[in-house]
Amino acid sequence: MNDIFKAIQKTAIRIKDAIDTKDIGYSQQENSSGETQLQLDIKCDMIIEEEFSHVVSIHTIASEEKEKEMLLHKDGKYFIAYDPLDGSSLIDVNLSVGSIFGIYENAFGAKNMVASCYVVFGPRVEMVFAHNKTKLHLLQAGEFEFVKEIRLNEKGKLNAPGGTQQNWKPYHKTMVDSFFAEGYRLRYSGGMVPDLHQILLKGGGLFSYPATSDKPDGKLRKLFEVFPFAFIYKTAGGEAIDGQNDLMTLEHTHIHDTSPCFFGSKYEIARVKEVYASNR
Repeated sequence: MNDIFKAIQKTAIRIKDAIDTKDIGYSQQENSSGETQLQLDIKCDMIIEEEFSHVVSIHTIASEEKEKEMLLHKDGKYFIAYDPLDGSSLIDVNLSVGSIFGIYENAFGAKNMVASCYVVFGPRVEMVFAHNKTKLHLLQAGEFEFVKEIRLNEKGKLNAPGGTQQNWKPYHKTMVDSFFAEGYRLRYSGGMVPDLHQILLKGGGLFSYPATSDKPDGKLRKLFEVFPFAFIYKTAGGEAIDGQNDLMTLEHTHIHDTSPCFFGSKYEIARVKEVYASNR
């Protein structure tokens, strides 16, 4: 596991350099979702693939930017699913973006997840790695230094509701509004990594991306985004559900499967369960 942690650190340093210097224009290629890729998406994907190719313990990788998984080392035991640069469309307006890594043992799937990591590229480069604990690291002079363990409070103060409101279920909107009526503050940049990072570091709250009329199975991908953050939040003392079920109990049939998702402190997730149970 330490070799993977070091490889992710190397990718983060190289991606930061790519963000600072690389052309961010659109390419002529599309990703697995049919979205036109930025040059930067392609560059970051190549960086990660290259660094992981040197780690013999990694059996297979899967990228959000590629349709199929890729075998690296047949004797390896780890399977890594990653989003090279989540929120890359925010780069041109200079907002924070991030990379997400889900680390699985022997096969992809929530039940096989053994560690998870994400990197935030903002005013500072920070890395959160969850294994037995959820730990924050900061890039300083070319090296990542441990800062602290992250633990969520029982109740938070931030509300980050995703998805287009006109496509929400009425009861979901009522629930979101009820948190604001309680004094919760809106924090939503359109970047999953910085929004979930803020909730973690500020002690708690709720990030939601529900099933919507245009995305009935949710928008965010299980292996690349949903499972990794579920693992991180649960390791930090929080909860992660699809509205009713623990996200870490879900199955997947394809590497690009999606799911509705809610991440937060215990208080907020209990409220989500109550609302969604009464509206099934």
